[in-house]
Amino acid sequence: MPIVRDSTAGWQRRYSRRLLLTDALVLVVVVFGAQLIWFDNGQAHLNILRDTRLSDLSYWFFSAGLILAWLWALSLADSRSHRVIGTGTTEYRRVVEPSLRVFGLIAIAAFLLQIDIARGYLLISLPAGVLLLVLSRWLSRQWLLARRRHGGFMSRVLLVGSPHSVAQIAHELERQPVAGYRVVGACIPTGAQAGSIPGTDIRIIGDVDTIDRALRATGADTVAITSSDDLPPAKVKQISWSLEAGRQHLVLAPSIVDIAGPRIHIRPVSGLPLIHVETPRFSLGQRFVKRAVDLVAATIGVVLISPVLLGLAISVRLSTPGPVLFRQTRIGYRGREFTMLKFRSMVTDAEDQLAELEKKQRDSGNEVLFKMKNDPRVTTIGRFMRKYSLDELPQLFNVIGGSMSLVGPRPPLPREVEQYADHVHRRFLVKPGITGLWQVSGRSALSWEESVRLDLSYVENWSLVGDLTILLKTARAALVPGDTAH
Repeated sequence: MPIVRDSTAGWQRRYSRRLLLTDALVLVVVVFGAQLIWFDNGQAHLNILRDTRLSDLSYWFFSAGLILAWLWALSLADSRSHRVIGTGTTEYRRVVEPSLRVFGLIAIAAFLLQIDIARGYLLISLPAGVLLLVLSRWLSRQWLLARRRHGGFMSRVLLVGSPHSVAQIAHELERQPVAGYRVVGACIPTGAQAGSIPGTDIRIIGDVDTIDRALRATGADTVAITSSDDLPPAKVKQISWSLEAGRQHLVLAPSIVDIAGPRIHIRPVSGLPLIHVETPRFSLGQRFVKRAVDLVAATIGVVLISPVLLGLAISVRLSTPGPVLFRQTRIGYRGREFTMLKFRSMVTDAEDQLAELEKKQRDSGNEVLFKMKNDPRVTTIGRFMRKYSLDELPQLFNVIGGSMSLVGPRPPLPREVEQYADHVHRRFLVKPGITGLWQVSGRSALSWEESVRLDLSYVENWSLVGDLTILLKTARAALVPGDTAH
């Protein structure tokens, strides 16, 4: 797909119209479809106001009015705003909540005015409409994200702040192109007029007093302040006032990253918009839910894939001499040691060869995690199992036993833990997982810093929905050949 260059306002308007069209098509199909299903041939009348022209209103007119009211409610909720599309759940909430309000108002009006509306007709329209609207928005989002991965449909961002903070935020935005931000330049307090930000290819356009000229030069529609150490509050206000209303936007990017939205709250205190970051809590209820899901899902999984487990065990046993299972000491919850199970994918003296292999140049892994794409210790059946992560399946028994979870940080080796900085030990606040953010976000291609960041991000922001998302991504990733972080 070629790179698409487009003005921000242009693609935003077109995408909003696209959403309006798909919303309308969905609602026409759902509402008129519900009418045809409930009333057989669709012919029915609604008694609204006696002794008036509306006393015998056809359901065809009522359905048309319902569709228009539903579309209007979605517009009032700004469900098609460029501020909510592309990422996060806000867009979906702005679809679901106004939909519920429309039907709530219909129910109230029907009760107060004693209008006998067919309940089955409404019971079909509401859930089907909400479900298909959300599905339609999700499909539209996938189309949008595909365009963004190739450079299209992006907001052009001018970063303002210290060189270090600009580089940090730019790295995060570059890592997630689906967020829809393309960095087009930077303004730094020192006022350098040439060159680029160290470690990046971001051009320095000017200083904090030339932001208006930088906006014109780059065509940026978003100003992101990455640090305010050299920017007094009055300057931030001045920048905000200088932006073109409705077309240009100001974003304040705090220096905290990898903190989930539910833990961040903006609470005005004496006129100051203070950002409150709640400390992560692991309540008894959360632990109970996670353990219950692990136990039930792992038990069902073992039962369902038992023929696969048996077939793999026989293949390992017959292919090379040695045990079927590989047992290895790992560090788990609260820093305790446990024995992790895997199907043996290497020769029996693999650990003895490790010291010699570590001296050779590696083409994978990082400075802490040892990996080789073409590890000579891996057997033929082991290479097949690793390709599809089948060697990890016995860890379901670790999950049933309670030493591991389905989703969590990577279980490290004792020698790796010896190299940990103090803050990395926070990963032991939860049980290690068969899969995790580290696996679905790059596998063995990740640097050590990125691996740690992903693990700590998971610990800081755990949620059941997040676990389910990671499991779905893992299932998809397992079907794509590649190396996992063993």
